[in-house]
Amino acid sequence: MRYLGYRGQEMEEKTARMIEETAEELERGSMPKSIYREYACEVTKGRVKLGELTIESQNLATNLKGCERAVLLAATIGRAADFMIKKYSVTNMAKAAIVQAAGAACIESYVNEVEDAIREDAKNRGLFLRPRFSPGYGDFALEYQKDIFHMLECQKRIGVTLTEGNLMMPSKSVSAIIGLTTKERESCQMEKCSLCEKTDCEFRIQD
Repeated sequence: MRYLGYRGQEMEEKTARMIEETAEELERGSMPKSIYREYACEVTKGRVKLGELTIESQNLATNLKGCERAVLLAATIGRAADFMIKKYSVTNMAKAAIVQAAGAACIESYVNEVEDAIREDAKNRGLFLRPRFSPGYGDFALEYQKDIFHMLECQKRIGVTLTEGNLMMPSKSVSAIIGLTTKERESCQMEKCSLCEKTDCEFRIQD
């Protein structure tokens, strides 16, 4: 509903039924897969070293400040959404829009589940999670997708590839870096800074 732009207004029964049917079809066809690996993390001004990868990004450096470990993550719900969007773009544009929204909600929900597993493992080691941070966000250049895909073996492990423009295929896929901190007060449960009311946080990134 949020991705479709609904903000509390009334919805016609026909539209609600279409959303339910389309979402159920997408869920049946989806094949969620993920891969994540943990690396040593070194943060300096405007630069992050993750394993052997060096990333030039002030926003990412701010997000990972104080972290000595970080997790590299990639996840997908598979090709069902792309197939459905292509199909309904010809026969039913309303359904195509619903698939776009449902696919976005589905991959977000799945990544949250994967992150919960990472959080539980980290907690057992006295570590806490920073918000996940993806290529293309702030000054974290999309070009780093190539390095992430190489490090995680995304095509081999979860069947996700990159376009020439470094976009992920299937389209309902996500890659991200999650910092691990020993300081619980610096951890975060928010997916994006824009959703958080703590405006004085030193790790806050403007969306």
